Amino acid sequence: MKTISRLIFLVCFINSITIFAQNNYPQNYFRNPLNIPINLAANFGAVRSNHFHMGLDIRTNSQENLPVVAAADGYISRIKVERYGFGNAVYITHPNGYTTVYAHLNKYFDKLDEFVKDKQYKDEKWEQDITFSANQFPVTKGQLIAFSGNTGGSAGPHLHFEIRDTKTEMCLNPLLFGFNIPDTIAPIISELYWYDRRFSTYEPGANGVAVKKTGNNYTANVVQVSSPTISFAIKAVDKANLGFNLGIYDAELLMDGKSVYRFKIDKVSYDDTRYSNGCIDYAKFVQDKMSIQHLSTLPGMRLENYSSGSNGMINLKDEEIHNIEIVLKDVNGNTSRLTTKVQLTKSLDKVSSNDKTVTPNQAKTIKTENAEINLSKNAVYDAVNFNMYEKNGGEAISNAIVLNSPLIPIHDNYTLKIKTNRKLTSEEKEKVVMQLDYGSDVSAVKGKWNGDWVEGDFNRLGTAKLLLVTSLPSVSPSWKDEALLSGNFLRLKGITKIGDIISFRAELDGKWLRFARVKDDFVYGFDEKCPKGSGLHTLKVTTINTAGNTNTQTFTFRR
Repeated sequence: MKTISRLIFLVCFINSITIFAQNNYPQNYFRNPLNIPINLAANFGAVRSNHFHMGLDIRTNSQENLPVVAAADGYISRIKVERYGFGNAVYITHPNGYTTVYAHLNKYFDKLDEFVKDKQYKDEKWEQDITFSANQFPVTKGQLIAFSGNTGGSAGPHLHFEIRDTKTEMCLNPLLFGFNIPDTIAPIISELYWYDRRFSTYEPGANGVAVKKTGNNYTANVVQVSSPTISFAIKAVDKANLGFNLGIYDAELLMDGKSVYRFKIDKVSYDDTRYSNGCIDYAKFVQDKMSIQHLSTLPGMRLENYSSGSNGMINLKDEEIHNIEIVLKDVNGNTSRLTTKVQLTKSLDKVSSNDKTVTPNQAKTIKTENAEINLSKNAVYDAVNFNMYEKNGGEAISNAIVLNSPLIPIHDNYTLKIKTNRKLTSEEKEKVVMQLDYGSDVSAVKGKWNGDWVEGDFNRLGTAKLLLVTSLPSVSPSWKDEALLSGNFLRLKGITKIGDIISFRAELDGKWLRFARVKDDFVYGFDEKCPKGSGLHTLKVTTINTAGNTNTQTFTFRR
């Protein structure tokens, strides 16, 4: 009897070690980085444009300049100042092997803010990425480090908060660290989809199945399919008690009681975050802003630590009715279940691919008369019947090159070569840009010449063409020359017809002045560099656009 008891104890002990090892994160070590209750606008793993959300977006009650405090003891190891991305950010390294990140800040605490400002003036450069030693800026848990804001790639005031493994820089799900965020609401399922996997998931695409809700349980009518090989996807959101739609943390697909596929989003690296495009129905996401997550692994999706078990492909070898169950869970264990059945009906013939089919894990070059695209072996997540053709480019100096469709994701950069439709002088060649229109926006890069061809790199599909850009960039002031200014800042609106302003330099009375880049504008907050009552000031601004065209403008004002 004692032997049996010892064996039971040993088994339980081993199981407890296994569970602990799978989620060996310190509980309640990190505190809330704000002094108000955590209310999430987005969670870790939520699907965004071309990336997973890599932390928590904590609401600041639509306000800016709330105190942001250190989540635990440590030292400030890095800060960033950038136009997009994190905007102003602080990184704190902690002695337990983790680093916390605080982003979209308006301002650092006084001592750090002065350090950064001094370096910006010394470098004559606003954007910064500075690392620090452990003894420069030590912090204690709860110490003020910054003030919240809306800088960088932020659509509204909030604090972006991350926890990373210091050694690997892997981003970890902060909700696994024991933060007190009330959540008693199970994930909400709104629709089920199935795909004929004899084809690519891109063609013919998703087949929708309506679902019915009863409590946290969902049902759907028998799914009649015309293919022996299918996969499923789910449209669903998670909710915390205070409201916003959040991403799904844990999803499992079972057929006849056997697990077919499971994903759980505990950690993701920035090197892999673009694989989010291979986890969703990308066309639905781009067209309809719908996040439909595949319950299968696409052939070119190689995201580590995300999915486990089988690849989610369902092979129906008979015309019997099979049971399907989908189980969704949040970090707190709140659970929703969808049950349905699937049955194979008459199977349709598979359509063969063509010589322009791009497949995962195989590089491909596709050519037209005046263009060539070179796709790497990592370019696509699923097979693409790549339709590339030329059409009239209008005022462009090349034909417009249609690269399949913006509804197909590309994982990494490809090189596109386009031939001009006329001879250019050496001076004109220096002003050529390649522009890509991908529907929701356009981007442009400086053309790289290779003989008679111009090369450019992009990571989206759309319609590309070559443009000869002779227009100058400029800035437009919010005041008239020699005006007496009473506000707290200067604002200049950046203007360029094609591409972007890639370089901006401002000098006040002959000395470099620190302007911040806020989206397309340039903003200077008055400081000791421009005191009140100091007479007439001359502001000289030099801008350069993507094509390399330079413009210098001079403005005057009094303060």
